[in-house]
Formats: sequence, C-alpha cells, structure tokens
Amino acid sequence: MISREAKAVCDEYGLGAREFYFRGRCGVLGECDADVVTAAAVFFPPDHVRQSWEGGRELPVERAVELYAEACHAWARRKLGGHDGCARIAELLQPVADNASPAGAPLFAGWRAVPLPDDPPARAVQLMHVVRELRGGLHANAVIAAGLHPLEATLAAEHDGTPLGQRQGDMIARFFAWPEPYATPGPEIVARRAEVEETTDALMAEAFSVLSDGESDELIDLLRLGHAR
Repeated sequence: MISREAKAVCDEYGLGAREFYFRGRCGVLGECDADVVTAAAVFFPPDHVRQSWEGGRELPVERAVELYAEACHAWARRKLGGHDGCARIAELLQPVADNASPAGAPLFAGWRAVPLPDDPPARAVQLMHVVRELRGGLHANAVIAAGLHPLEATLAAEHDGTPLGQRQGDMIARFFAWPEPYATPGPEIVARRAEVEETTDALMAEAFSVLSDGESDELIDLLRLGHAR
C-alpha cells in the first residue's frame, strides 16, 4: 500500500497516493459513487474518500485494480522472491479464502474474484491481501455492531498491524485524514474496542477452521519466516 511499487504507479499516472489507494484497492466495487467506497472502507472520513475517489476517476477502475495487483506482485517478488515457503503459504491460504463467507466483506468478495498469478511469491501475497480484506470487513462489522464510530475505534487502540508498524490511535487517525482535534477515548470506549478485537478474532477463527491445527501452525511459522526477511 505504501511501497515503492505503488509510488511508481502514482508517478507514472500522475495520481496522488490516496487516489491510487482508493481506486486500486476499492476498484473491485466497480465504478460507483464515493459513498459506496466509504461503506466498504469504513475507517476513513467520507469527505476524504470522496475527494480521493473522484480525484482518480481518470483511471478506470478495471485498470486501477490491475495496477494495484501488479504493484502487489512486484512487491512480493522483491520482498519474498527468495522465500521457499511461498508456494506452501499460497496452498494453505487458498482454502481459507475459497471457503469464507463474503457476507459483510465486499472488498474481500471483490478481491477474491481477481485472478491469481502463478508464481509463488505473487500468488501468496495476493492471497494475503484477500484474507486481510476478509478480516477488515469482519472487523468493520464488529465495530459498527459495538456502536462505535470508526474514529472512536481508531483512537481507542494501539495498532500493531499497520504498514507503518506499531502506532498510537491518534497517529493512525491523523494518517487516515480525520480532522483534529481528537477526543481522548474514555474507559467504556476502550473496553468496547477491546471486545471488538475479540469478536474479530473469533470471526476470523471460523474462517481458518478449514485448516487443521498442524496446517495452522505451519502457516504461522511460514509467515513468521517471511516477515523476518
């Protein structure tokens, strides 16, 4: 998402980083109104989504998705080209993606329909992206069901799985372009946010239940080896 490969696409096509991000990531929704993108992306301010989505309209969504996938593949080959476990990672993630319900996860459904490349690094990382979109959709549903505003959910937790590494909630809110100042979440909001994380984990556990315990352990080990590269 913030790789040199993505930046190269922005430079080539004259796009802002967020214009390519929304057109590429959310282009699987089709050519739609920006509110549809906000409904799927959830955690970004609606005005920012609209500005970014409309700002990139010169790039058709079909091409944007192709370019986003190609950037993903190029990143995969650069970062994991020497990781012998990529083929097995893809083999283990495929049934997770294939068997998960698309309900409530439109970006997951859209990306699952995008053809997979043949080479192991690119295939593995595209499947990682697909499964990440599954978790993102389920997490958004859990946030909404808990009665939290997306900004509250962003502020009320430390974020350790972002492309920027571990960050405090206010830093992520700023990165997501929410206008300041930010209210400090109270204990009740923090507690609800913690419950949301547990709910998300439980929903994802169901998706991964297609793997045996041994396969799950193997996948974790392979991903850790890849992360350490």
